[in-house]
Amino acid sequence: MVFPQTEIKLLARLARFDLDFDLPDAFLPEFPPAIFLTTRPDLGDVSQGKLVTLENFQEIFGGILNAKDLEGLRLLVTQAPQQQFNATADRKTEVATGMQGVTCFDCHVNGHTSGATHLVGDIRPQSHRRRIDTPTLRGVNIQRLFGSQRALRSIEDFTEFEQRAAYFDGDHLTAAAKGVNPLERGSQVHFMAEVQELFDFPPAPAWAGTASSTRRNSRPVPRKCRARRCSSARPSAPRATPRRSTPTT
Repeated sequence: MVFPQTEIKLLARLARFDLDFDLPDAFLPEFPPAIFLTTRPDLGDVSQGKLVTLENFQEIFGGILNAKDLEGLRLLVTQAPQQQFNATADRKTEVATGMQGVTCFDCHVNGHTSGATHLVGDIRPQSHRRRIDTPTLRGVNIQRLFGSQRALRSIEDFTEFEQRAAYFDGDHLTAAAKGVNPLERGSQVHFMAEVQELFDFPPAPAWAGTASSTRRNSRPVPRKCRARRCSSARPSAPRATPRRSTPTT
């Protein structure tokens, strides 16, 4: 995983000593992104303009989410070991807090994305692994296929797969050595998936026009043409020129 500098400025634990993020900020999503909930469209953006972390998620979502969803959100902002961010000698961070791992919301910032990238995990050899960016979680309640190869059938599968395989490049032996965090399907995965299904798309921009203004700006139709169709109400088609036949001798 490689994170943009805009995010590293707020979360220094995401810095790597071997790689820097190379995409310009102009190509990245807004940061931090807004949060819209399918259950509370009346609230609009509930993020308060903040980056949701373990330190502030209760403050932001208390009174908006129920206890089960708050627990699912807690799991989404809790660090877990990952291929480059772990406590073994095979890591790419020098920051002590980075050795504790990453969170789901480090990539899926505020239920959206920061533009963080990683290498697709289910392709070998290494030279064939292409770089992909982090997808948004907005609208996963109506999504039916997940994963880089679209091989996962539910958001629950996606949540569990991220922790068990994608965090460690699809290598279960490395995952065991670096401290994989297996999630319990019936409670933890379910709680996390339910929260993710609450993230909605931003509302469509309001239309400033009205029916009366549309009528004022429309082209008036002549009175005599309202009851019947006539040439003055629509452009006339060009007349075809008759072809003259050449007499033969």
